[in-house]
Amino acid sequence: MLTQEQKLHWAEQGYLVLPGFKSADEVAAVRERARALVDAFDPGERAAVFSTTAPQKLADQALLASATEVHCFFEEEAFDAQGGLRQAKALSINKIGHALHDLDPVFERFSHGAALTELAHDLGLAHAQVWQSMLIFKQPAIGGEVRWHQDATYLHDSPMTVTGFWFALEDATRDNGCLWVQPGGHRGPLRELFTHEADGLLMTRLDDTPWPTQDEAVAVEVEPGALVVFSGLLPHYSAPNRSPRSRMAYTLHATDAAATYSPKNWLQRPASMPVRGFDATS
Repeated sequence: MLTQEQKLHWAEQGYLVLPGFKSADEVAAVRERARALVDAFDPGERAAVFSTTAPQKLADQALLASATEVHCFFEEEAFDAQGGLRQAKALSINKIGHALHDLDPVFERFSHGAALTELAHDLGLAHAQVWQSMLIFKQPAIGGEVRWHQDATYLHDSPMTVTGFWFALEDATRDNGCLWVQPGGHRGPLRELFTHEADGLLMTRLDDTPWPTQDEAVAVEVEPGALVVFSGLLPHYSAPNRSPRSRMAYTLHATDAAATYSPKNWLQRPASMPVRGFDATS
């Protein structure tokens, strides 16, 4: 699937942009399904706020439970001082996670298939295992910042094989909070590690290497259907969305079965729900 030039770019830069990887119909189907899931979600059942700027909020039990569920998380700025929603529920959800690819038929179809299996192999995942999925809304006006981070912080394995698959479901631009990456930054160290310890969830600083400056970053502006793949060590972030347009995206994170997946990762799968590859039958 990948050309030699693309493989070289992947090795040297740590990321790759593949325009038109998904068709307009496939993109429309998952957008429609995401909105239906939000419509059906009852905020009174288990409201949760998602934030990467305040790691202690990740200790919410909803995060741990979502490893084997489909759960909605609210934006930090969705609530007023009295705890009520500032705007409609459909405009207040940050993301849906983290087992969409296994539990929802529409997302399962989108997340599996020969093209993804071949791509994963070309990226070095001989036997890919897909651990998590997230539908990220990046809501108009209140879409929160996702600070500089590395995905291997949250899903750690040895040797490091964590790979992100980021599908644009709407236009992603500088105005509405597109991805920014540090080309070649995957050759640097892992700076933080997020683990599940006996007393809860813990973020540990491993290395004091500073995060990239704006001058070192590249904006990844893409159209719906594009796929951005990046190494688990690649620093990336997205700015807040203060525009009137959402920036919906869908992400998958995979590792290679030959690597050792950390038992301290927050996301674990029970024997009754084994992790699968991009081939839906594996």
